[in-house]
Amino acid sequence: MTQTDQRDAQASIEAGVARSRAGFATRLRGLLGGSPDADAWEEVEETLISADMGAELAVGVVARARARRDVIPEMAVRYELLELFAHRDAVPWPRKPAPGVPAVVLVVGVNGTGKTTTIGKLAHRFASRGARVLLAAGDTFRAAAIDQLRIWAQRVDVPLVAHAANADPSAVVYDAMDAAVARGTDVVIVDTAGRLHTKSNLMEELSKIRRTIAKRIPEAQPEVLFVLDATTGQNGLTQARAFHESAGLTGIALTKLDSTARGGVAFSIEQALGIPVLFVGVGERMEDLLDFRPDDFVAALFG
Repeated sequence: MTQTDQRDAQASIEAGVARSRAGFATRLRGLLGGSPDADAWEEVEETLISADMGAELAVGVVARARARRDVIPEMAVRYELLELFAHRDAVPWPRKPAPGVPAVVLVVGVNGTGKTTTIGKLAHRFASRGARVLLAAGDTFRAAAIDQLRIWAQRVDVPLVAHAANADPSAVVYDAMDAAVARGTDVVIVDTAGRLHTKSNLMEELSKIRRTIAKRIPEAQPEVLFVLDATTGQNGLTQARAFHESAGLTGIALTKLDSTARGGVAFSIEQALGIPVLFVGVGERMEDLLDFRPDDFVAALFG
């Protein structure tokens, strides 16, 4: 990434977290100026909790920050917040197992989180960098989902494999794997039904899709990207935990970050699951799906 690209990305994330910065982060800066007393530290805890971080996590951050004597209080809190983020692998995402074998991304999440939009933005991101992308309309339970994905495929100018509404999702995925191999595709992005985490039969469908991929392309190593609406807060964390237990998430896309003043869920979800937030949605344009970098995120929060 060039210095210009880095500056543009930083400016975009700063704009995306403007509400959070004007909300809880501004309050934190005010509380942490000078030498905060016990009452101020208690308010720091309450502020972090109100930002959707969760009580246990907020208490731990404050306790560790207060124990640090080597830096000023604000920097101590920043350091402890950064420590909450999950380990980032140095390998590219998504994984491309071998030459000629496509990377496969299963996109999961409940309806209304921005899942289809995220798929379109991912397709644009990969295609604009020279990758050959194919979309698979695996959410066959809603005809509207197929139509929405078709619109995105046309906008991004990438092929789409789709069947009729209510078709077997695994059959769609099998045909998509076939097409990917035949076309020399680099990345296959698979939409899945907007599952509520309480519906075990739909979770089983995910397992069936994975078995189908393994049958057609044994070398494939599917990524499972969970799309989380940042405005749902701790409820979103409950959803993510259930999906992780059932599907083995490898990444998170945090959408609608620009629509909330409580961006603390980014910290709590990584700490709870050990799964990295890879992308953040900060707007409606195709370019508004950004790489998530913890350093940039914390810096943008504090201004």
